[in-house]
Amino acid sequence: MQKRILFVDDEPQVLEGLRRMLRSQVRDWELHFAPGGAEALELMATTPVDVVVSDMRMPGMDGVRLLTEVKKRYPHAARLALSGHMDERMIMDSTKVAHQYLTKPCNAEKLVDVIQRLLALRRYLAAEGLACLTSSLEHIPSLPKLYMAIQEELTSPLCSLKKIGEIISTDVGMSAKILQLVNSSFFGMYTKVTSPAQAVNLLGTETVKALVLHVQVFSQFDPKKCPRFSLARLSRHGLLTATLAKRICVEEKASKDVQDDAFLAGILHDVGKLLFAVNCPTLYDEVLELTADKDIPLTTVEEDALGTDHARLGAYLLGLWGMADPVVEAIAFHHRPGLCAMSGFIPLTALHTANALIVQLQPEGPTGKPEGLDADYLASCGLTDRIPVWEEMARDLFGMTEVEGAT
Repeated sequence: MQKRILFVDDEPQVLEGLRRMLRSQVRDWELHFAPGGAEALELMATTPVDVVVSDMRMPGMDGVRLLTEVKKRYPHAARLALSGHMDERMIMDSTKVAHQYLTKPCNAEKLVDVIQRLLALRRYLAAEGLACLTSSLEHIPSLPKLYMAIQEELTSPLCSLKKIGEIISTDVGMSAKILQLVNSSFFGMYTKVTSPAQAVNLLGTETVKALVLHVQVFSQFDPKKCPRFSLARLSRHGLLTATLAKRICVEEKASKDVQDDAFLAGILHDVGKLLFAVNCPTLYDEVLELTADKDIPLTTVEEDALGTDHARLGAYLLGLWGMADPVVEAIAFHHRPGLCAMSGFIPLTALHTANALIVQLQPEGPTGKPEGLDADYLASCGLTDRIPVWEEMARDLFGMTEVEGAT
């Protein structure tokens, strides 16, 4: 079935250029073009659209207003910002409503890659089993208020690291937990960090923001009715995986955005297990028991018993929270990276590798048959020769944290 893609731009020559550039896609895509926001909404009222690609600077209704309306009226449509002239305020506003931002000029190959990635991720998360399960969930963690306060401050023109630190300091328990984590061996600090503001200054806002999310999400529930599930074990595994994923990104000289996305994905990659444990504790306890007894992967047992696996369920939650697609994608495919439409070194690459290597060293609970590294996927990325380097990094990290745990 063809996917409907709508391009919105007030410059006719830009729309004509897109029409010519994407001519080779007409077999898979039904292309639509609108000269403004009002015309785009008028078209969408009668024609379902899968992806909207909009310019940001347009007379009348600008791109932010258009994508805000699309988000409200048609939440299942993917939203892309494609613009060449955006000030800082417009960039920050667009991040609230666009799944991804692309700059003009953008070549056909990149534009097609990004749209295919968005479509593939949505298709994967639209599986029937996941839809049935999520409609019956009673306990879904909300995006923590402290996290949203930090996010809001980051969009302020007067934002400062000091102010971010002050926001965290308003929650004494959170401050103590953040300082405990920052001063642990996970981060290898040479000096003792004594305040949230100092932590933000040393680690950066995105890393500290991810830690805030980690602490709050893992403190919202205590699934005592699922005795084979360990919250402490899951939390430690998330931190180890996130730390290794970020170090792998640094080793491979990935951009800071990729590093930050890989760390956040690592922190939360198994949050689907928590959702299972709090929403269907008895059944999930049986899943864990069966996994421990059988030499089959946990994800296979989850799919058979619950209709979906924890990776897909966790990605669904991150999607609800409006997290960036590379983060949602990394969590969705971290056990099956070969199913991802994207190639090259991306956050998924780092998360899949880090998780597999950490599980080899210390399984996170009953995992059944370890799924290990996907050698074919890494070979397709041209990264096979990097595996020994990453294995050594995993052993070093695991050794450091083991020493700390023993003292």
